[in-house]
Amino acid sequence: MRNVIFIAPFPLSATLTFCKALSRVPGVRLLGLFQEPPREDVGFAHVERIPDALDPAWIRRGVEALSARFGPIHRLLGVLENAQEQIAQVREELGIDGMRVATAQVFRDKARMKDALRAAGLPCARHMLAHSDADVHAFIAQVGLPVVVKPPAGAGCRATYRVTDAASLKQCLAESRPSPQRPALVEEFLQGEEHSFETLTLGGQVRFYSITRYLPTPLEVMENPWIQWCVLAPRDIADARYDAVRKLGQDVVAALGLQTGITHMEWFRRPDGSLAVGEIAARPPGARIMNLMGQVYDRDLFLDWARLMVDDRVDGYFERRYAAATVFLRQPGGNRVLDVQGLDQAQKAMGHLVVDKHLPQPGAPRADGYEGEGWVMLRHPDTEVVMEGVRRLFQTVKVRYA
Repeated sequence: MRNVIFIAPFPLSATLTFCKALSRVPGVRLLGLFQEPPREDVGFAHVERIPDALDPAWIRRGVEALSARFGPIHRLLGVLENAQEQIAQVREELGIDGMRVATAQVFRDKARMKDALRAAGLPCARHMLAHSDADVHAFIAQVGLPVVVKPPAGAGCRATYRVTDAASLKQCLAESRPSPQRPALVEEFLQGEEHSFETLTLGGQVRFYSITRYLPTPLEVMENPWIQWCVLAPRDIADARYDAVRKLGQDVVAALGLQTGITHMEWFRRPDGSLAVGEIAARPPGARIMNLMGQVYDRDLFLDWARLMVDDRVDGYFERRYAAATVFLRQPGGNRVLDVQGLDQAQKAMGHLVVDKHLPQPGAPRADGYEGEGWVMLRHPDTEVVMEGVRRLFQTVKVRYA
């Protein structure tokens, strides 16, 4: 029996999906380290509670306690981006197989990541790690506006600013306050189509990849509360249109030194057709992209991830059988969901395309992210049919707030 420890601060439903997958791998005894233990049964043989699941000292104490009770630890895993360095540190200290600190750092620190990509000759946004307002001004003088300012170890679009003029620059600097103790990553603003590129990598070789399209970009959605967001997974990604990004994605993974793990890369196709990497993380994608890929390939991608991380295996032939899209439901308004309009009309028009959904619940608090208060997932063999369903959902389903 192989002891596998999963680490997370809190038992969020999305996090527990990965735990369930690990529990289904044959020959695994699943153990947990949490600040707040899960209330539902997701397959843990035992859960150890620690005060801080992001502190490597507490993680190590928890691992040693579990090892003393259950024996040697086979794998030490977690899916949160802000835990990867700490988990890697404890792996190194205790001699557990898996990603090491140097690799975790180059994925986590976006300035270091972009330095590594540029050194490898790979296209990404020009950037600077700013330690003062003067650094930001100097970078803008060099590359021009617009620019993006964000934390070096950020995830998603939270605490991200698009600076387009003097007024937005003043507000950004007042809120981000770059300093030697708290530097800010300043980047040129990439424009064009935004996509993601996911991989399962084994022994330094990409063994599986998938591509999605963001409609529109997440930053645009965060800046405009009236815009709804969609993640589209087209059925056909084998044509020549994706040749360059297939090579780019694999070159990026190689340049950053990942041996075995999952990656989520965001990339842009500029108006002139050229490609540029936004950033990449050595963790599963958010925004329900794992679920979306499962619908496209008609298989359990969570279990594929678990087999990779536990068994060092990527099994099977990945046939892209469907196109799929997740439409996130949101509108401008008050602080709580009042109701959702247009559901009956949408059900009649495209109910046959819906494979999963989570509708906003009356009384629920308004979410602060671009994923909104609910979502609908569509699937069909024809990408254009899925896109028409997306358009109809955007037009007919409206969330009202109180």
